[in-house]
Amino acid sequence: MKKEGCIVFSGGVKGAEAEFASLAEEFGLEEVNFTFEGHQIVRKRGVRFLNQEELLKGDVSLSYVSQMMHRKYSSAPLFRKILQGIWHVINSGEEVFVVGKILEDKTVKGGTGWGAEFAKLCNKPLYVFDQEQGSWFRWGQDAWKPAANPKIKKKHVSCTGTRFLNDTGKKAIRELFERSFSK
Repeated sequence: MKKEGCIVFSGGVKGAEAEFASLAEEFGLEEVNFTFEGHQIVRKRGVRFLNQEELLKGDVSLSYVSQMMHRKYSSAPLFRKILQGIWHVINSGEEVFVVGKILEDKTVKGGTGWGAEFAKLCNKPLYVFDQEQGSWFRWGQDAWKPAANPKIKKKHVSCTGTRFLNDTGKKAIRELFERSFSK
C-alpha cells in the first residue's frame, strides 16, 4: 500500500482514535477527524466540523441501535451526535479498523460497537483488535475469525475504538501501520 492519497478517517477523541490519527501523521498520511460543536477531541490536524444538516445524514433510531447492539443507549442529544459522527467516520472509509472488546453476542463494547455494526451493515471489510484477547479479528458473514497481521489495503480507511486504549492496543495500532506503510 502506498501512503500517497491514503486518508485515515476518525473522530479525533482520546484513546484509539487519537492514536490512529497520530500514527497517520507520523507515517505521512492524511487524516480527517469528524467533530461537531461541543465535542471534545484531542486531535487538531485534519479537523472536519459537521454542521447540523451533515449530522442529520448520519441520524439513526436509538431504539434500532439498542436492538442491534443488545443494550440500551442514552437518548441524550450529545450521544445522538456522537453516533451521527461515527456514521460519517465509517461511511467515509472503504475498510474499517477498530480497537475495543468483542462481546459474547458478537458486538463490540460501547459506542465503538455501533461503528463496527454499521461497517457490517455496509458490508465493509472490518477488523477489530480485542485488547483483552490481544488479537486481531476479521468479521466474516456471521462470525469473528482470527486475523493474524492485517494490513491497511484501501486508500480510505475508517479507524475508531475505545477511549480506554491500553499498551497492547497501542502496540497493535503501531504494528498495523508498520506492516501497511514504510516511513
